[in-house]
Amino acid sequence: MGQGTDAEYGLVDLEEADTPGDEWEEIDVSDTEADRIARKRDREFEQFEERITDADQFKVEQSVFDDATFAALYKLVQDGYVEAFGGPLSTGKEANVYHALGDEREVAVKIYRINASNFRHMRDYLEGDPRFEGLGGKKKDVVLAWTKKEYANLMRAEKAGVRVPEPIATERNVLVMEYIGNEDGRAKRLGEVHIENPQTAYEVMREYMRRLYAAGLIHGDLSEYNVVFHEGQLVVIDLGQAVTVHHPNSRDFLERDCENVANFFSRQGLDTDSEELLEFVTDPEPDPSRD
Repeated sequence: MGQGTDAEYGLVDLEEADTPGDEWEEIDVSDTEADRIARKRDREFEQFEERITDADQFKVEQSVFDDATFAALYKLVQDGYVEAFGGPLSTGKEANVYHALGDEREVAVKIYRINASNFRHMRDYLEGDPRFEGLGGKKKDVVLAWTKKEYANLMRAEKAGVRVPEPIATERNVLVMEYIGNEDGRAKRLGEVHIENPQTAYEVMREYMRRLYAAGLIHGDLSEYNVVFHEGQLVVIDLGQAVTVHHPNSRDFLERDCENVANFFSRQGLDTDSEELLEFVTDPEPDPSRD
């Protein structure tokens, strides 16, 4: 990771960033077209499901794929968002991410498990978010809401001038977004690369945090593991858990993010302080998390 400038790290001009207000759209978790396709199970859908199941590069796990998930993928293919599937980029307790070919470009397909092991962990971030008031306790509804939440968070972060994977489409528990990587594989996480200019990287990171905050968002799990270095830019990933500044635990999440980021760059030799970072992120007044 060579010498960098703000431009090289992907910092967008504030005057060009379309920073939204604090309006929030209610997120609908009712049945989608994918659910209807799964119930109908016509011949074309069954042939698609069989092709995916038999594809050597697409490792099918029973814990990830049910009929409705196959139907969601089928719908995304029908709509032209995905043309061909590749192998897994990452696997986790909550989701698997797969490499795929979209409309003339590579994309990442993130598939959330309906039977996610961190179901209660998800609820901690959803409860108190004004977009999810009235969300029931069904596991399916929580996972579908989480998927839509990540899509909405990526949209908002992008509008605020933060470099994130471009959100492309979502269907049920499947999210299609920009692939951050090259022919050698996914982009390296910040903790996996040698940072030759940590001061510039830190300044970009804290500006990203400030812009998210000004846009009404707090990442909630920000660290060197959720930021990647790609083509001279820092890219913030995994915004599924990001909450609004009005979430009852938003301050705790923000303080934890500041501690993680300050501690990482302290290990890179910088004189950082989480309290000073917190003050920078929440300035200028008014501080929306204190409303």
